[in-house]
Amino acid sequence: MARRFPRLFSPLKLGPHRLKNRIVFGAHTANMAVEGLPTERHVAYYEERAIGGAAMIVVEPMPVHAATVLTRGNFRHSDDAVIPHFRKVADAIRKHGSIAIQQLYHIGAHGDSDNSFHPHWSPSGGPSYHDSDGSHPMTEAEIHETIDSFVQAARRCREAGFDGVEVWAAYLGMVDQFWTPWCNRREDQWGGSLENRTRMSREILTRIRAVCGPDFIIGLAVSDEPDVKVALQRDELAEIVKLHDDLGLIDYVTCGSGGYLDFYKLMPTFLYPEKLGADLAAVLKGVVSHAVVIAESHIRTPENAETVLGEGAADLVSIVRGQIADPHLATKAGEDRPEDIRGCISCNQMCWGRRSRDYWISCLINPSVGREVEWGGDRFRKAENPQRVLVIGGGPAGLEAARVSAERGHRVVLAEASSRLGGNFLLAGMQPRRAQILDLIGWYERQLEKLGVTVRLNTYLEAAEIDPAEFDVVIAATGSYSPETGFQKALPAVETLPGIEKGNVFTVEAVMARQARPGKHVLLLDEGGGWRGCGTAWKLAEEGHRVTILTPDPFVGKELQRTAADVPMRQAIRALGADWIVEASITEWHGNGATIVDHNTGEHRFIEADTLVTATTNAPADWLMPGLVELGVATRQIGDCAAPRQAPYAFYEGRKAGLEI
Repeated sequence: MARRFPRLFSPLKLGPHRLKNRIVFGAHTANMAVEGLPTERHVAYYEERAIGGAAMIVVEPMPVHAATVLTRGNFRHSDDAVIPHFRKVADAIRKHGSIAIQQLYHIGAHGDSDNSFHPHWSPSGGPSYHDSDGSHPMTEAEIHETIDSFVQAARRCREAGFDGVEVWAAYLGMVDQFWTPWCNRREDQWGGSLENRTRMSREILTRIRAVCGPDFIIGLAVSDEPDVKVALQRDELAEIVKLHDDLGLIDYVTCGSGGYLDFYKLMPTFLYPEKLGADLAAVLKGVVSHAVVIAESHIRTPENAETVLGEGAADLVSIVRGQIADPHLATKAGEDRPEDIRGCISCNQMCWGRRSRDYWISCLINPSVGREVEWGGDRFRKAENPQRVLVIGGGPAGLEAARVSAERGHRVVLAEASSRLGGNFLLAGMQPRRAQILDLIGWYERQLEKLGVTVRLNTYLEAAEIDPAEFDVVIAATGSYSPETGFQKALPAVETLPGIEKGNVFTVEAVMARQARPGKHVLLLDEGGGWRGCGTAWKLAEEGHRVTILTPDPFVGKELQRTAADVPMRQAIRALGADWIVEASITEWHGNGATIVDHNTGEHRFIEADTLVTATTNAPADWLMPGLVELGVATRQIGDCAAPRQAPYAFYEGRKAGLEI
């Protein structure tokens, strides 16, 4: 038994199975299917988490009906042709000692016509909170058709070798819509009383049990939306779950957070407290007598999980993004090595962020996610011919290139010009609530030390200082910098901001590095719409500055929308007194304020400010490259010095470089 996590690594009986630990890799949309079928990419993604030690894996939701297709990468519904393909997924999970569950879902009113080309169905014809469409009240025949679609989907899962299914009754989807009086205004046998509102779910679960047998695990997924008055509250959910449990219809219940009415807690970023699913789990654990209770939502770490179990709030814990970031989290925790776990930073940038754009998911800090087939997951093959590698730059690209190169047996020297590792990513970690980034940099420091990488801080290198006889490969990862011209993409004909020479103008990097002393009233020009500008504005507002954000975009935090972080971010900085002006740019800086132009009307006006802080597009710090090429050493250019982009692509190129040497 793991000494540090004794509860987490105690076995548990679920149905006919004995789980080897209490760690679940819960359902989420990986969006990797092609033509509705799982591919090698999908199989390898789940197998890597099974290899990594998760006791139970819940494969992403399968739409049970044509009305519920939500993404391009959704599985095919209503078709037995999926069975042999899903058998590959189930077999890959089970051969490593994990049990395999498939989630089944129907989103009811919240459809996606672009993908389904089907009318949205719902109990009473409510609006979609996924898009701008409406739905129609289901007929009796459509209700029975939907119930049967769940049952037939479960049958396919059984025939494919899954150990069970999880019926999705969370996030105000179809089942939850029937439960919830706000959605269910029916006056027939499917609405009104609790018995009528639960008729659909009871019928689904009863028929699945009859078709799939007594040893087939049946779970139910629910979610907690305490801040939404019309959603079911915890006592109401407890009554519903108890009813199903008393009837022996469920073997477990999973407790998430958020939903279509509180979307930002559905995949909570670092803006939210951790262990969000534990409160509802504790309530349900108090009413069930048979079902096992799983706490899910923002339980990132083994420490989180051990706490939830120790408090008696749940029997199992679902760590999803934590096992996306490090698929071997369970094994490392079980070996009392939590310091070796690459911790999720709760950014949502490549998991939900890519899914929200209908791509298959990946991970900002683990670019092998979705590429397990090509890259072998987090298990590195030793290089046949170890090389002497010099990495210049200790930001995300350089850190990952150095780590992966060393993992593969290369001898690595990492040279960083400053006194600390991390580059501009270090500055991001100094923004409010983003300290998980600092934890990640600490993880890199530990890994590099364990791997024997020679780290040279305060080492600014010119190409002429590098001895080509000393290294076989040089990797340039020197990052990017903010041009101090005030150039704005929205005003392309103006190369330099008029009046910038009057001073009191600083880049966001200078502000975060404490190289600038902004005045009381700060005007922050944000052309990126991401955390560079928004996080710096938050930091300044938190320190007592009066902050006005100015952006050419229609709203503040445009790039954060796809990570479900923009609304809570705006709420947080608004509460600190920050204000903003949208769809505008600066035509002149006056030293004590700026003339701005409204892009809708063309109107110019002056606003006062003591300081202008710029968050505009960076330029590559690539001046080393010509000299490196002349050295005659094999040279790679990665990360922002190749082209300034967001952090995921720096980690990606660092991993790729380390694998290819």
